[in-house]
Amino acid sequence: SPVCGPSRMSFYTGRYMQSHGATWNKFPLNVSEWTLGDYMRQLNVKTGLVGKTHMQADTEGMARLGIDPESIIGVRVAECGFDPYDRHDGLHCEGPNGRYDPVPPQYEKYLHDHGYDSENPWEDWANSAENDKGEILSGWFMKYAAQPARVKEEHSETAYTTDRAMDYIRECGEEPWCLHLSYIKPYWPYIVPAPYHDMYGPEHVIPAQRNEEERENANPLYASFMKHRVGQAFSRQGAREGVIPAYMGLVKQIDDHIGRLLAFLKESGRLDDTLIVFTSDHGDYLGDHWLGEKDLFHDPSVKIPLIVYDPSESANTTRGQVRDELVESIDLIPTFIDILGGKAQPQRLEGRSLLPFLRDEPIDGWRNVAISEYDYAILPSGAALEKEPDECFIIMATTERWKYVEPRGFEPILFDKHADPEELNDLGRDPDYQPVIDEMRSAVDRWARRQSQRTTVSREGVLRRRGASAQKGILIGFWDESELPQEVAAFMKSKGRIPSNG
Repeated sequence: SPVCGPSRMSFYTGRYMQSHGATWNKFPLNVSEWTLGDYMRQLNVKTGLVGKTHMQADTEGMARLGIDPESIIGVRVAECGFDPYDRHDGLHCEGPNGRYDPVPPQYEKYLHDHGYDSENPWEDWANSAENDKGEILSGWFMKYAAQPARVKEEHSETAYTTDRAMDYIRECGEEPWCLHLSYIKPYWPYIVPAPYHDMYGPEHVIPAQRNEEERENANPLYASFMKHRVGQAFSRQGAREGVIPAYMGLVKQIDDHIGRLLAFLKESGRLDDTLIVFTSDHGDYLGDHWLGEKDLFHDPSVKIPLIVYDPSESANTTRGQVRDELVESIDLIPTFIDILGGKAQPQRLEGRSLLPFLRDEPIDGWRNVAISEYDYAILPSGAALEKEPDECFIIMATTERWKYVEPRGFEPILFDKHADPEELNDLGRDPDYQPVIDEMRSAVDRWARRQSQRTTVSREGVLRRRGASAQKGILIGFWDESELPQEVAAFMKSKGRIPSNG
């Protein structure tokens, strides 16, 4: 899903949004769902978190089961299965109704300890600038994106999160570990400390992927999303030229700190035995297609980076390759289990291991359709279109050539990625493309009919139970003794329950 929370829950569970049910930010993940930490602990791998999860605990489910939230099980259930070394979700703002995240992060104490004097230094220092009068300019306002954040770069969120990741790795020592290092930036508020604030300028901003025809002929659902405040803001003259250089500075800052982390891994000898996966929960429109944020399914939003470093010699033959196969976020947990020598668990995990791609091994029947899902029930579009919450559901299916979007209650959206790689020409209402629409709709129907809820019994378990009832004495539908399996008949004779010549 192209939304932080549900996207992350798919990464953490290996399951589609429709399966795990956490369809929006702060919608709780069901207490029964297995997560990355659960799978890793089965393989004796410690699993830690530094940074963001955007996960909301299922407190009702925990209370129903009598799980103490302060216990180790309670903490893991509340933290997506992770042992939270230093969680900070990067939205520690406050308004008339209080803080968005009610529990201040450790990062807030860190800022206080380094002399940033404020009741909320995350907001007033790390994510604000100041003018020549010393007045605070909130980083939430896009017009101030070009200003440097008040915090020193070495105390910024990106630097701090990298430091904490290295602390975690040091403390693990030789113990096998899996670390979810989850950077906050580049994300709202779009503001970056010096020297990254002015490394780029308007001259580095490429033209937006958009045209007027998109607005004039938009699908009604798409048209409603264009009216969201963030889309309107990025459509202002000069908005992209002001924000994107700061965004690029945030990306450059992460690049530099990833370099620092890699150097640390190399110096400590960990680069030789650590699998590294670099990815994201979603992209960012930044004004493309007259949208902001990550709403809907154009490539700027839904197509995310996936860079994998496999240190094993078996990966030498594929090093540096770029693969074109359709990969989904749900594929990562199966990959980790496979690399660690664990047993596949497809009764729960809906993705597939990427290990054959990393090590140039044969793979049969790889997917030719990738799926993404979106629930816009709480967004302004839901109200503007007078939709009930259960009607606000969108499914995207993409093949190597076609991208099909099926918004419930509206005509479909279709893009030909070969002829229209920037996705500017919606073919969903063109009768000439009805056969393609029918084919893509059938692909969605096949996906929707998958078995996704029989999670407690494996395929092998099902096969073992075929015909097992008779072995336990359940003999439904037999006419007489002659129809019994030989071993059942012998057992019943031994118990005197059928004639010896029966």
